[in-house]
Amino acid sequence: MKKHTMEIYVKLAAATLAVAGTGVYLVGPGKATEEQKAPFQKKNFAHRGLHTEDKSVPENSMEAFRLAAEQRYGIELDVQLSKDGEVVVFHDATLNRVCGVDSRVDAKNYAELKTLGLAGSDQTIPLFSEVLKCIDGRGPLLVELKTGPKNRELCRKTMDLLSKYEGQYCIESFDPRIVMWFRFHAPKVFRGQLACRPRDYEPEDASRPVAFILGNCLMDFLGRPQFISYKVGKKTLAVKLAVAMGAMTFGWTSHDKKDMKKNDAVIFEFYTPEKI
Repeated sequence: MKKHTMEIYVKLAAATLAVAGTGVYLVGPGKATEEQKAPFQKKNFAHRGLHTEDKSVPENSMEAFRLAAEQRYGIELDVQLSKDGEVVVFHDATLNRVCGVDSRVDAKNYAELKTLGLAGSDQTIPLFSEVLKCIDGRGPLLVELKTGPKNRELCRKTMDLLSKYEGQYCIESFDPRIVMWFRFHAPKVFRGQLACRPRDYEPEDASRPVAFILGNCLMDFLGRPQFISYKVGKKTLAVKLAVAMGAMTFGWTSHDKKDMKKNDAVIFEFYTPEKI
């Protein structure tokens, strides 16, 4: 082989190793002990509580959480801040879809929020502290922290409440900065990165370049998540690499019992999975 040709191959090999090394660095998961993983392995988490498709039991309502806790399912829920800094349980950034009110959640004090019915019911937006008291350790808790203008305050206040809670819990977020906060401020808490395929991000939530980065978990070097909570279906090569390197997988949102076969845990709704 000619020297010039050999040099080309060497450079190609070096470039390949560099790319591979960069990929490993970007998506590499954080280490987790078996003790950390065990409470969540092969668990079924009721998405926003055990709510119903006809909305007779609204999502993220005290009734939905009571029903899920009584049946000993894991429970997934969402937390964010009200205008006056209360940690409330609600998914959307705005009140339009669930409460029929044209306003952001963080534009209203909790005194105002608690007067609003969920999906036309008598159920109202609960405080996270109230939900913790209701669940009372009757199943593992998966807490999603919503991104907003006061991420650090939300992280700190959520952790303050969880530190007094005696049940099992883990946290997740679509925002890598929130996952990073827990990495450095609460490293013993099992933490996960929420994501979906790049094409599944809404344009108003992420531009194409940002969707590519988030959908491939290329910001995992910030929070070093110990599990990837990924939309059910095909995973990207980058996510598969993170899994191969030890990350647990949570599948969301499942509508089929078969999804458990491809994940370590699932977040389900509108069917009755096994209680493990």
